[in-house]
Amino acid sequence: MSKPALLLGSFFAMTAVILGAFGAHYLKTIFTPELLTSFETGVKYQLYHSFALLFLGLYAQLANRNVNVIAGLFAGGIVLFSGSIYVLCYLKGTMQIGLGGLGILTPIGGVMFIMAWIMLALQVLKSK
Repeated sequence: MSKPALLLGSFFAMTAVILGAFGAHYLKTIFTPELLTSFETGVKYQLYHSFALLFLGLYAQLANRNVNVIAGLFAGGIVLFSGSIYVLCYLKGTMQIGLGGLGILTPIGGVMFIMAWIMLALQVLKSK
């Protein structure tokens, strides 16, 4: 059991629910349908990878160091992928200018998700 992975998974799942409700009840009144769809993508990916963190925290067969590396990739992916989508939607939705290079964080977060899934699969294959 990995407490950091379980705590991160719980935190990100909770905030995904809060952000999803915020989007459904408030942001739909100020965001265009296109922005709302982007925001919902961030929430979905955050929730999916929160469950991955929870699974990882319960998967006791992995070496502790590998659990922490994989958990770090999932958590970093959530922050960069979903977080950058949230900020970009906010900036576009409020017509504010700035952080033009922020869009590069989204694919970096996506690569972190892919790396975490590959590492997790390799660890499962190595386990007995």
